[in-house]
Amino acid sequence: MMGCPYLLSLPKQFRKERFGRKTVILCKNFTLKRMCFLLGGIFGVASKNDCITDLFFGIDFHSHLGTRRGGMAVYSEEGFNRAIHNIENAPFRTKFERDILEMSGNMGIGCISDSEPQPLIVRSHLGSYAITTVGRINNEAELIQRAFDSGAAHFLEMSGDKINATELVASLINQKDNLVEGIRYAQESIDGSMTMLLLTKDGLYAARDLKGRTPLIIGKKEDAYCASFESFAYLNLGYEHEHELGAGEIDFITADGYEVKKPAEKKKKICAFLWTYYGYPTSSYEGVGVEEMRYRCGSILAKNDENKYHLDYVAGVPDSGVAHAVGYSNTCNTPYARPFIKYTPTWARSFMPTTQARRNQIAHMKLIPVDSLIRDKSLLFIDDSIVRGTQMRETVDFLYRSGAKEVHIRSACPPIMYGCKYLNFSRSTSEMDLITRQVIRDLEGTEEVSEETLKEYMDCHSQKYQNMLDEICKRLNFTSLGYQTIEGTLEAIGIDPDDVCTYCWTGKED
Repeated sequence: MMGCPYLLSLPKQFRKERFGRKTVILCKNFTLKRMCFLLGGIFGVASKNDCITDLFFGIDFHSHLGTRRGGMAVYSEEGFNRAIHNIENAPFRTKFERDILEMSGNMGIGCISDSEPQPLIVRSHLGSYAITTVGRINNEAELIQRAFDSGAAHFLEMSGDKINATELVASLINQKDNLVEGIRYAQESIDGSMTMLLLTKDGLYAARDLKGRTPLIIGKKEDAYCASFESFAYLNLGYEHEHELGAGEIDFITADGYEVKKPAEKKKKICAFLWTYYGYPTSSYEGVGVEEMRYRCGSILAKNDENKYHLDYVAGVPDSGVAHAVGYSNTCNTPYARPFIKYTPTWARSFMPTTQARRNQIAHMKLIPVDSLIRDKSLLFIDDSIVRGTQMRETVDFLYRSGAKEVHIRSACPPIMYGCKYLNFSRSTSEMDLITRQVIRDLEGTEEVSEETLKEYMDCHSQKYQNMLDEICKRLNFTSLGYQTIEGTLEAIGIDPDDVCTYCWTGKED
């Protein structure tokens, strides 16, 4: 039925879908949505002994990056073995306790993922391998068509009505004559970013995405090497830092060491939100610790405020706003306090549920007030960012209902103006989901705002910027509102500004 010129009308259960110049007839319950990965983390081990315990705990230490699925794949003399579980209703550790008793091998990879099931086990002309990935694909329709054109007639790992993105990556790898060239071909073909681990019978391939937007670090101990998204994930397992892959670098890892197969690219664009938001406090990227960066960021925010307000307490919106608030408090000499406590034993992360109503409910239910630290107090709260503003408005309303006199809000990053093209740490599907773009639309009276006008709203010294802040402050019911500047963020990170991706704030690409 593909491209059939004689099919003039379609039965109700079918529809047409364009792939480049071709038309495909599909069942209506099969839709080609924009393919994107959400948060996730990957971990791999090559050991002279059984690696399953290190693999299990190394993956588990990435659980803060996702709550949908977890997976492990190992290789032994008996071949590949794999386990994947849904972890939405139970933690990774609980779901995989039985698997680690049944699985064994000297090498393995795994992931915490908010996207499709993985790792996948692939058999191709390049041999058999397991693969796990973290990143984002924007041009999936083009790549799927390219796979069809090259002779890949079908995909097997469907997730609901979507093609599994990791399988799509594998199909690109398999179009080359060896794994190293295949990995590079896949990365160069993808509009977005792609970091991955491949497990073969001989060792692991670790590949950081071409611009280094996400991290990948090698650790070592006496009888093993590992590769990890998070630098802290292997410390309690006895490993020490050995090597942080550069942008686009591809390494081959065995229990005896690692070999650089593709050297790092000179140009790098690591995501600033690693430090500001989704990196774990004990992590370090490019030699810069997350917790220390957040202290510096909060301190810079405090200096910019110049003690304009009388405050009883400074507080952080847990969890990622806490360290920013500590830095602010230490600099402005205002006591740090916790006016509400987040109840975490049973409540999932609030941005993970698929509906906004569910996210709002969870965000509200898990905040428990401390009356004596709220009632009749002037409070300043710091959050890592303000995206839609929905949860922050709910939090502020909650504080006022609990008796707060004033609630000042500070964002530890600049106003978010663009949806990320390279990673996904939010389920937003349109830039008009952003509170900044909604306010700009209303202030300008049109959704068609020019880039030049947007630049005026990005300039923290402009009147348009101040008008935007005033309107956001009014809509979200804050006493006052302040954002970190781009310059302040880059100063807090402390590496070469050209090596940091700031696209979501500036719209500037590579």
